[in-house]
Amino acid sequence: MPESQFPPGTPVRVVQVVMKRDESYEAQVDGVVEAWETQPTGSWFAHGKNHKLWLKRLRLRKADGELTSVVIDDRTSVAKIEPAVAGHV
Repeated sequence: MPESQFPPGTPVRVVQVVMKRDESYEAQVDGVVEAWETQPTGSWFAHGKNHKLWLKRLRLRKADGELTSVVIDDRTSVAKIEPAVAGHV
């Protein structure tokens, strides 16, 4: 499980492959792991536990302090990176 490889406080790079009709592109975000969460989509048409589809989410704190949540799926890769050095962007 990714949670054990990337505990809170670990600097990571998340790369997601986003599929479009007949093409794809990559989206990348770097940050420090804040938490791993499993949450329902809230979708009324999803089927699963309690009639909701449950998704694995990774909450990151980016270098500028922004918190962001990334849904982890089969097309997502998470890799450790070196911590940012003070004075370098």
